[in-house]
Amino acid sequence: MPHMPRLLGLATAVPPYGLDQEAVIERVKRLFGRSAMLDRLLPVFANSGIRRRYSTVPLDWYDEPHGWAERNRRYVAGALDLLETVTGRVLDTAGVTVGELGGIVTVSTTGIATPSLDALLIERLRLPRKLARLPIFGLGCAGGVIGLARAAEMAMAMPGKAVLLLVVELCTLSFRRGDDAKSNIVATALFGDGAAAALLRCGGDGPAIVATGEHTWPDSLDIMGWEVADDGLKAVFSRDIPRLIETGLRPAVDAFLARNGLGLAQIDRFVCHPGGPKVLDAFARVFGLMPTELTEAREVLRDFGNMSAASILFVLERMLARRGARDRMLMTALGPGFTAGFALLSDE
Repeated sequence: MPHMPRLLGLATAVPPYGLDQEAVIERVKRLFGRSAMLDRLLPVFANSGIRRRYSTVPLDWYDEPHGWAERNRRYVAGALDLLETVTGRVLDTAGVTVGELGGIVTVSTTGIATPSLDALLIERLRLPRKLARLPIFGLGCAGGVIGLARAAEMAMAMPGKAVLLLVVELCTLSFRRGDDAKSNIVATALFGDGAAAALLRCGGDGPAIVATGEHTWPDSLDIMGWEVADDGLKAVFSRDIPRLIETGLRPAVDAFLARNGLGLAQIDRFVCHPGGPKVLDAFARVFGLMPTELTEAREVLRDFGNMSAASILFVLERMLARRGARDRMLMTALGPGFTAGFALLSDE
């Protein structure tokens, strides 16, 4: 497939502060005090499948209240540090110089930057001034897959040039110490921070991005998203997400594959976003997978938590390291909209 965009390299990074799940549980108990609501929700931490996550700020930062302005300053600074790290790593891994770059796609939904993160990174790293820039906000957990799709489209539009995909999410900055609502407690149990970078170019080695697609369900705008409050972003997600996956995802996947002349039986590996254990269980039932077929997704959830858009690229990194020759891989993630993103990778 000489004219297909190919994945030349992939790199990941996390911020410096590790958060053991047991330490988070004790801090939550101290901050919120005992209540009937908290007692009902504490098992979410133990049942999350998460042992450790990473944060751009130390654990004691969460002991004090922080406004929207301070949270966003932390977001911009932490995001840029992580993006600088993964950019250097992916360029080194792929053996690509900055002069070979033609475009940059930057995905993030956990903070706001104007000028956008890509412009700030161009200045910091002295990247080429002619780069085509595409900052993407609002895709949430689907952003890794849909960002990969946009980067692939950009690579096809500029043959010979490499396109840099950057994904960064600092989910932990949305923790709200005065909010004992279920959505905040569940987010506190699941979310971590991380970043990933991918390099794409038409031609060369690496798996080809054969096809990409999306599906947005009707009447689903309230399933997942943010509410903007005075002290920052407040997580919104419905308990119906696993149910919607089980009832609605398979027809959307089948339609996507059919448009590309394939069926589910012709997929060798499934790269699924580890949104949580219930989400992964729903993926397994939809795709008819054995427990071992989502091992990498469960490992990423265990070691890093749910890093929103970045998570699926952490999963892909592990799966590429273990894949067999000529595997056909289907990437699937879901985010606000409510939208599923798909990407089909193949070495053929």
